[in-house]
Amino acid sequence: MAILGLQLQQRFPVLTAVCYSRLISATIHAPAVASVSSLSCKLKNGNNGGRLPRRLVVGLGASFWAQYMNMAGNSKSFIASARLKGAVEQALQNVEWPEQFPFKDEDFQRFDETSDSMFYEAPRFVTHIDDAAIAALTKYYSEVFPPSNTPGVSILDMCSSWVSHFPKGYKQERVVGMGMNEEELKRNPVLTEYVVQDLNLKPKLPFEDNSFDVITNVVSVDYLTKPLDVFKEMCRILKPGGLAIMSFSNRCFWTKAISIWTSTGDTDHALIVGSYFHYAGGFEPPQAVDISPNPGRSDPMYIVYSRKLSTA
Repeated sequence: MAILGLQLQQRFPVLTAVCYSRLISATIHAPAVASVSSLSCKLKNGNNGGRLPRRLVVGLGASFWAQYMNMAGNSKSFIASARLKGAVEQALQNVEWPEQFPFKDEDFQRFDETSDSMFYEAPRFVTHIDDAAIAALTKYYSEVFPPSNTPGVSILDMCSSWVSHFPKGYKQERVVGMGMNEEELKRNPVLTEYVVQDLNLKPKLPFEDNSFDVITNVVSVDYLTKPLDVFKEMCRILKPGGLAIMSFSNRCFWTKAISIWTSTGDTDHALIVGSYFHYAGGFEPPQAVDISPNPGRSDPMYIVYSRKLSTA
């Protein structure tokens, strides 16, 4: 069984570098952001005793790594190895979680703490991942969604915009979009209704208990500053056995992403999202899937998903 823990290594000055992958969408590759501190972690899996190779994790705020280290001790640790094929999918295998949620308030701070409503006031009719990553996500949805036009099925697309990347022609009786910009939501053809709401100000979801069969969130989980509140609400509104799908890449509005996200790499991100499911309660053990279509040649794409317990 893998035990979460970290060992802080010697600090090195690192040249900062920001790679703007598309000026039109004003998004960046988060791992390209460097700071003056680095971390190295390693994973031991009790089933095979294997170790993944080390890599440096560079970033802005490492307080949560230190907390994991204090909780789990120095002898057991895990490595963030996003470059190794399969590392993301292994991140949530046999995790022994600390008893308490290991993150601190400062881990959810952002470089830009100005109003999110102002930031998202102007509509952005662009996509924030490339076409190959979009196609991979759409294919994944086609494999896990209930069949189109299934009676009684309701879907919530959280942090939605003008496009949800659902399979072509996919329809359900109720598909709700929740997002920050009304003009974008109005343009989304799959939605039957929408809600404009800032989850960082109001994490309470305006829906009845046991309302939805599926909840999706595309490349936006990294912006949540109150993720446990949101995930508890997700559990409340999902039907028993309902599916929650959090998808993410390494692209983001860096100034609006939380500190623990911009500080870490892809494998760490799977662990972070998995921790939200775990500590929110009421979910099955979360799983991670790497659906990256062309590693190294297109945007990576990852899924962390879980289902609401049938008894929750």
